[in-house]
Amino acid sequence: MAQNGANPIICDLRDRIQHLEGAVARPKTVLPFGVSEIDERLPGGGLAYGAIHEFAGGGAGSVDGAAAALFVAGVAARTKGKVVWCLARPDLFAPALAQVGLHPDRVIYVEAIREEYVLEAFEEALRFGGLAAVVAELVRLPMVASRRLQLAAEGSGTIGLVIRRWRRQTEAGDFGHPTAAATRWRISVLPSEPLRVPGIGRARWLAELIRVKAGESADFEVGACDAQGRISLFSDAGNGSDQTRRSVHTG
Repeated sequence: MAQNGANPIICDLRDRIQHLEGAVARPKTVLPFGVSEIDERLPGGGLAYGAIHEFAGGGAGSVDGAAAALFVAGVAARTKGKVVWCLARPDLFAPALAQVGLHPDRVIYVEAIREEYVLEAFEEALRFGGLAAVVAELVRLPMVASRRLQLAAEGSGTIGLVIRRWRRQTEAGDFGHPTAAATRWRISVLPSEPLRVPGIGRARWLAELIRVKAGESADFEVGACDAQGRISLFSDAGNGSDQTRRSVHTG
């Protein structure tokens, strides 16, 4: 009898200890892309909430970050609620975000004069909780800082999206350094998919899943986000085949 009565007490003590340590247990939830070929490569079937994810552009996109920003905006657009976007370079084009489903009424912009302040605002917003997503444009992401951000995201259950942008393309080698991010993506611009109307094509991207915890990296050719932030695998209809273009890195 005494043992049966002790279990609830022990559970209550464990909950209190977790609360004091800031490690409140939360159910693991994910944000799927809605594309089975991509979701099956991600643990749980999507981008994990309560974690940070890294994105960068390929080639010239490592400096302007345009494709990576639109990819991230599409991810944020598929969440529900307010989105905080932290940046130091005031060149973000809000109408472009709206085109991929992230309406300006949902976004709270935090402009800082130094990257250190961007990092501080990003961490504070992650700890706040109650937000749909938090985005930050960063040049540097040291391992110690990324661990702190990861703990902040775990504590609130908020998804953190980091866009890595550099001032020169030669600095993009920094993207190879390890961080605590759950996934790491590189988004590069591909030639547009021709449409029936001359001179108009649908934008395409090469989405490289470079790193994923407990998963395999892979490359996907995808159509750019639609007005709801959704992407789709590119099918090569031009040569009559319906084969999606995908490669998986098992090494």
